[in-house]
Amino acid sequence: MSEDKERALQTFRALVESADRKFGRVRDVAAYGGGTSRQQQQQHAFQKVFKAYTRLWKYQQENRSKLVECGLKRWEIGEIASRIGQLYFGQYTRTSECRFLVEAYVFYEAILSRRYFQGSEPNAKDLGVRSKELRFYARFLLVSVILNRTEMVNHLVERFGALVEDCKSTFRETNFKEWKQVVQEINRFTKVDKGFNFRPMRYCATFDTHRASLPYVARFHAKRVLKFQDALLTSYHRNEVKFAELTLDMYRMIQCLEWEPSGTFYQKHTFKPKENGDTIDHSGASGIIDMNLTADMTDPNIPPNPRKATLYRPSVTHMIAVMATICEELPPDSVVLVYLSASGNAGLNNVSQVENSGGSSKSSRHRVPSQTSHGQNSGLSETQNNGKRESGYYDNYLWFGPKGNSGTNNLYPGDLIPFTRKPLFLIIDSDNSHAFKAAFCQMIGVFPNEADTDVYNEAENIIDNAFTEWEITLCSSTTMDLVWAQVISDPFLRRLILRFIFCRSVISFFCPPEESEQYLPICLPHLPTSVAPSSEAVRSAVVQLAVHFDVADSFHFTET
Repeated sequence: MSEDKERALQTFRALVESADRKFGRVRDVAAYGGGTSRQQQQQHAFQKVFKAYTRLWKYQQENRSKLVECGLKRWEIGEIASRIGQLYFGQYTRTSECRFLVEAYVFYEAILSRRYFQGSEPNAKDLGVRSKELRFYARFLLVSVILNRTEMVNHLVERFGALVEDCKSTFRETNFKEWKQVVQEINRFTKVDKGFNFRPMRYCATFDTHRASLPYVARFHAKRVLKFQDALLTSYHRNEVKFAELTLDMYRMIQCLEWEPSGTFYQKHTFKPKENGDTIDHSGASGIIDMNLTADMTDPNIPPNPRKATLYRPSVTHMIAVMATICEELPPDSVVLVYLSASGNAGLNNVSQVENSGGSSKSSRHRVPSQTSHGQNSGLSETQNNGKRESGYYDNYLWFGPKGNSGTNNLYPGDLIPFTRKPLFLIIDSDNSHAFKAAFCQMIGVFPNEADTDVYNEAENIIDNAFTEWEITLCSSTTMDLVWAQVISDPFLRRLILRFIFCRSVISFFCPPEESEQYLPICLPHLPTSVAPSSEAVRSAVVQLAVHFDVADSFHFTET
């Protein structure tokens, strides 16, 4: 080996070690807490890591031939690109900025298209390399799922499953039980989430902005308007549908609280590798060549997404600590959304408790999801139990814990009282979290196929017209509680309110009258009676939708 090549290899190894050390320092940094000063320090640390990997990536490009002659393997290049993808995804989880999610996708797609981890035959016998390839597929799948790249997800699921099976046969002495479980998780996740994809779940100006009601929303002014910039999403259920630490309910809430990217900025990137595989062409985001955290990549057509802290199966203590941190750092005149998805203590139904439906992915006629929303400083209602009113804040609870019954795993209504000192938008959801996506179609047992596109498009029009009318009703109301008036201007919260109105009305007509109150989701403070299920504006929309699907006999319209 010549002195020049040896020096190039030593420099490369030193750059790898330096970048990896910096990567280790920021990999597990929390997405919340520490105040402005701490956040600035974290941002500075991330910029240093990206700078280190930028130097490393450019160096291996400029000295690729020397390094290959010195024994550089293609999987080593793939590992560098994978680390960069991890960094971008980490930035997305901390900031909720989709540009970082797109960057992660760009790097992962480049790794896949260039077959960095597959390479030559010797790699197939190297357990370490195959383990890195397995982790790459799992990470790429997570990014693709969140970005709703359905075709890529299906492709990766197939490749990932085949890779695990190949590893099992190649390395017979190694237990791949955990990887088999990951394959099962993603298969279950994609199966449950399949269908009802005629429109994005993210807030889309095309679908979710109702032109007829826009002037009413624009003219609506409350004495105090709260800005929605922060959210806490958490879930704890046994046997819940999940992939990695992303549960299906949290995934859908994440989608509900982000803007659907518009314009050419987030269009799918095209890759054109040359014959030697050394260069790659792409459009849009900085991608595989130029990494630049400071570049202005913000889509000018959409506002920033609210920041989201997601907690998978947290302890009650941890969740309360995170909530306290977020509330403490909440800017003035801002509201924080808290989404809690967990089972409640059995047999009771009140503001603090959510009906446990046993983890089923479908709702039955007599078992429907229960969901509660609270506005800022709304307090907690008294419990309804056998017709008697109780005022206990610590009688009932949500259950955040493993099998068994321990008071340390219980979240009581009283635990949330201190947080009502700050504007709080609280959603309590059951494990039937599909309510936000298709309450109606899954209740009546209707599932889409390509031949039904026109049918579902017309159903979307019915709902769109209803939401337009309800928006006008809310923004014109003189009886709407001040709590709702302070948040109705925010598009995300307004859409959640409209969906709540729809979900509540469908459930009220779907259940027998004598049972509807037990399962009916409620909100506090109460919304105006002009959008109650019995109001003509709301009832007529549900009737029209039921008639459209020819399932009116499944509802109890004549008995209400």
